[in-house]
Amino acid sequence: MTQTPAFEDLLDLVQDRSAALHSSVAGSPDLDVRVPSCPDWSLRDLVEHLIEVHRFWAAAVVAGPSEKPPTVKPADDMLSADLLARSAAATEELIAALRAAGPAVGCWTWWGNSDVPSTSGAVARHQVQEAAVHAFDAQLATGTPQPVPAVVALDGIAEFVGVSHGTAGPWPHEAARIGLHAAEGESWLVDLTASGSHLIDGQHETAADLHGSASNLLLALHGRLPLDSLRSEGDRATLENVLSWPDLS
Repeated sequence: MTQTPAFEDLLDLVQDRSAALHSSVAGSPDLDVRVPSCPDWSLRDLVEHLIEVHRFWAAAVVAGPSEKPPTVKPADDMLSADLLARSAAATEELIAALRAAGPAVGCWTWWGNSDVPSTSGAVARHQVQEAAVHAFDAQLATGTPQPVPAVVALDGIAEFVGVSHGTAGPWPHEAARIGLHAAEGESWLVDLTASGSHLIDGQHETAADLHGSASNLLLALHGRLPLDSLRSEGDRATLENVLSWPDLS
């Protein structure tokens, strides 16, 4: 199974995917265009969301171990009219906080009841995925969708199962095992039971399988692409249930 990128590489990927989002937004003549994959948001709302996310997690990392989420102080540039400048500053704030902390500092996270650690390293890993998926959202809104880079998507599939599945509670359907198979040569087996969703090792029989690029697999898990964007085998109802669980809307 693909190794998670090193901590410093994760910071570079947060920067890279945030820059991809900024680049897409900068090329749009209309910041009020709707985002198809987040229909309640305009492109402007999407950038404002990323600003909030980056500043929140910077504050969480700086605060260190805590049982409560951080209180985020207003930024000095809150009155700035330059949306992208504010977003770039928030990204730098996040990366600076992560770099100063290193990968092993404990902090508050919303996935505390999962098997994923509540550490600055896990925050960095999750923020790569946050920026990557929202960069795709921005590209979709501006008519220029691009695949998520393989290095991001390959790690993102396991990260999604660990965090999003890991905090969703018991699998609400009949127990099943599915396979996710990336064209880049990696595969993941996911057990879905009353104890939740867990990656397992080895070769095992599956009820259903999904095949596609790592990017398409990741984006389908995040609800950005439909089931039919992938090649499926086995029980379709199980695959439909997987892609609609948890409800991320």
